Amino acid sequence: QVQLVESGGGLVQAGDSLRLSCAASGRTFMSYAMGWFRQAPGKEREFVAAISWGGSSTYYSDSVKGRFTISRHNAENTVYLQMNSLKAEDTAVYYCAATRGAVTILEHEYEYWGQGTQVTVSS
Repeated sequence: QVQLVESGGGLVQAGDSLRLSCAASGRTFMSYAMGWFRQAPGKEREFVAAISWGGSSTYYSDSVKGRFTISRHNAENTVYLQMNSLKAEDTAVYYCAATRGAVTILEHEYEYWGQGTQVTVSS
């Protein structure tokens, strides 16, 4: 089992950058593929980015491709989401998730979830 804690959210202006972090507990972090999802007010949660356990494979939603970068530091049990050129439509609660399976963009494949961190982008 793994516990996930997100941090790094906040209020920024359009065009700014933020880096989200997700710290994982446990000694088997390397065994998990990781993903970031987000949920905007009144909308369903949606996929943002995912990374394989070794970091060699990454996936992005079309809405963030070219602006966001997912990475992981296995020695520190942490996964990151670097968000650049933020837009008002990026405003959402961002969730970190982990799966013991292969890296995936599918929300239902993720077994463990953090509590989320709020990102608000003012235009």
